[in-house]
Amino acid sequence: MPSAQSQVQGDKRAFSALKSLGIQSGKGLEFPAESWHPLLSVIFDSADHSRWADMDNLTVFTEFLLMDVTGSPELQVLQGVLFLVIYLGALTGNFVTVTVIVKDAGLHSPMYFFISNVALLDLGSISVVVPKAVVNSMTGRKTISLTECAAQIFLFTLFAVVEIALLVVMSYDRYVAICHPLHYGLIITPSLCFQATAGSWASGLVYCAILTGCMFRLPFTKTNAIQQYFCDVPQILIISSSDAQFSEFIIIVVCVCIVLLCLTFMFMSYVNIFLNVLKIHSVEARNKAISTCTPQLAILLLVLISESVAVLGPIAKKPSLRNLLTAMFYTMVPPFVNPIIYCLRNREINAALRRMCHR
Repeated sequence: MPSAQSQVQGDKRAFSALKSLGIQSGKGLEFPAESWHPLLSVIFDSADHSRWADMDNLTVFTEFLLMDVTGSPELQVLQGVLFLVIYLGALTGNFVTVTVIVKDAGLHSPMYFFISNVALLDLGSISVVVPKAVVNSMTGRKTISLTECAAQIFLFTLFAVVEIALLVVMSYDRYVAICHPLHYGLIITPSLCFQATAGSWASGLVYCAILTGCMFRLPFTKTNAIQQYFCDVPQILIISSSDAQFSEFIIIVVCVCIVLLCLTFMFMSYVNIFLNVLKIHSVEARNKAISTCTPQLAILLLVLISESVAVLGPIAKKPSLRNLLTAMFYTMVPPFVNPIIYCLRNREINAALRRMCHR
């Protein structure tokens, strides 16, 4: 038998529920006390049933619809051909850069070891996005599966994070080479290079695994339309579950803070480098020191501009040519332009490339 206290609490709960419906003593219908609990049971049972029915009616998407700007099959094919030409150009340039550095013994130094790693990262980042876009444009498809979308986000973010980490290491390498040349061989050792590269990959893997896990841990029920030609992080954040958005926001804020620290370190390194370069009296030595830094600075600026466009740019609400060109800029331009910067601005790579061509 229930106690008197529990009976009173039950009566109060029943009265509150009925009052919310406008059914109370002196207004509308009156119910005897003994009929409150059966009626309340019906109310709560119907509310639970309605909630579960709403959950049953939710559509859980297992694939996404990608952006279609052109609207006609002919323009889609033209877009696919343009993407293919850019992809083949980036593939050739970065592959040649890696081949020249591996084949030429004069380029077996820490600086070129990091440059070859950056070239491989550029190969990976553009290969994650563009081949799928080319196939979709050529075949007229506009869909991507949930698994492919998660893989694109994980790999594209991974290559971007590792590249930023390696640019930090490269700035430190140039700082030691120019500001402390006598200690360069003692500080920048092969083991340090491998440890820095492994640390960059490890930190990138951990961060991207956490980010991707948070983004895809709950089903997508809002919409499956992505206003982009690939799975982009801002677009997935918009359509992800509200329960997952807060944790995703915290992770991204932490990443932004870390990137700002990296940028501060790189800025201080290059400021010290140019202050020391100005103290060099020999014009030839000064030009040589600058020539080893300008390609890295150009790549750093290109990466920073492209990442800023990706993160700070407006999130598209509908397909547009501007949105397509913006996405092309930060996904295709850096991998395509970086090898050109290496070959035009770096004397050693330029000379090694000429030697390899004359063999």
